[in-house]
Amino acid sequence: MSFIKDFKAFALKGNVIDMAIGVIIGGAFGKIVSSLVNDIIMPLISVLTGNEGFENMKYVIKEGTAAAPGVEAVEEVAVNYGVFIMNVVDFFIIALSIFVALRVTMKLVNKEKKEEAAAPAGPSTEELLTQIRDLLAKKEGEAK
Repeated sequence: MSFIKDFKAFALKGNVIDMAIGVIIGGAFGKIVSSLVNDIIMPLISVLTGNEGFENMKYVIKEGTAAAPGVEAVEEVAVNYGVFIMNVVDFFIIALSIFVALRVTMKLVNKEKKEEAAAPAGPSTEELLTQIRDLLAKKEGEAK
């Protein structure tokens, strides 16, 4: 029973929920970036380089054979370097996006810290208490 309580306490903490939301948004963002790379960037690069498409770029190690009556089909063995290139481009776009987002966030955080540091500091707690004491003493003196 203690395990369930511990897990519930862990799962309901704000950081875990924030992390889960981040994972969900990250997954959706990954799909968008993959679509951008696969459907827009790579076809344009393929046209510029004169290739049929990066997903078709491969080095065939062993040719495959089609199934015939009484003979099983043999799958092709190939190194799909075009798909690898697409995944590398995916990675760099995601890494660049995260870098830019973190950089903007850090600039905003640093700006807020600078503004807080530049803001005039009010009286300390001791000064406020001294002022309150003096006002109360003055009020008591007037009442007598």
